Amino acid sequence: MAHAIRFHETGGPEVLRWEEVTVGDPGPDEVRIRHVAVGLNFADTYFRTGLYPAPLPAGLGVEASGVIEAVGQDVTHVAEGDRVTYTGSPLGAYSTERVMPADSLIKLPEEISCETAAAMTMRGLTSAYLLRRIHPLRAGDTVLLHAAAGGVGLIFSQWAKLLGITVIGTVSSEEKAEIARAHGCDHIIYYRRENVAKRVRELTGGQGVPVVFDSIGKDTVAGSMAALRRRGLLVCFGTASGVPPLDAMQLAVHGSLFVTRPALADYIAEPAERAALADELFGHVASGRITVEINQRYALQDAVRAHREMETGRTTGSSVFVL
Repeated sequence: MAHAIRFHETGGPEVLRWEEVTVGDPGPDEVRIRHVAVGLNFADTYFRTGLYPAPLPAGLGVEASGVIEAVGQDVTHVAEGDRVTYTGSPLGAYSTERVMPADSLIKLPEEISCETAAAMTMRGLTSAYLLRRIHPLRAGDTVLLHAAAGGVGLIFSQWAKLLGITVIGTVSSEEKAEIARAHGCDHIIYYRRENVAKRVRELTGGQGVPVVFDSIGKDTVAGSMAALRRRGLLVCFGTASGVPPLDAMQLAVHGSLFVTRPALADYIAEPAERAALADELFGHVASGRITVEINQRYALQDAVRAHREMETGRTTGSSVFVL
């Protein structure tokens, strides 16, 4: 019998339930996939708490990898037995198996395991569009990256190093600073005890950085704006501490700044663009130029504990559920 994590009301981790589910045969343009590993992402909490509304009851999770067990009519780009990965809607990745649309699946190279794929598809594609699509970054540029020891942060810093970009990363502890440095972060700021904007200006000769990548949100947005140079870009790609209040006048006060709140879905919606970003990402990982370390592994039945540890900052890097 198939199982899945579902929630019938929004709230804390305790609303997550381990339930038996019925999985049927795939219809046209669908596949049935048996999951090998499932990605655990902070964005999953947004659905659980209701920040991102979903019809209830609902499944959870948008990232997993596994093996295709059956294909429906008109599916041509993948076949039974293929190893695949995916990230994106519909919800329901927290499951042992599921039927889902085939068009979001990405075939895995032999060199990349299902566990690695579940740990890096969302984080890696996020790093890809942040570095390759958001702003025309060049070798020699310096950027500020919040949560540098997180799953995105560790991949981002390694990729930035390949591109010749200097990364100033913020972390909350010495342990996380050591991890961030080991993955290519050039300078560390302890955002809970240091003035982030002041340190950034010290490190950049008073100029500030052209781009800040901020996944924390409400707690860091003021420092992020103050760390930007004139006409700099604030990229708010996450809201771990809540949605930041943005006063348009403050953009002018801090030097005619730009701001964007991007979503990965809009950068991988077109198959050709998704393929281009995935190919570049998989190429770096398969060759060893970017390493993906899984620092936390959980059983899917332990989703409540996994969410508690993630929300209280007790995780570093990538986490996966192993089936």
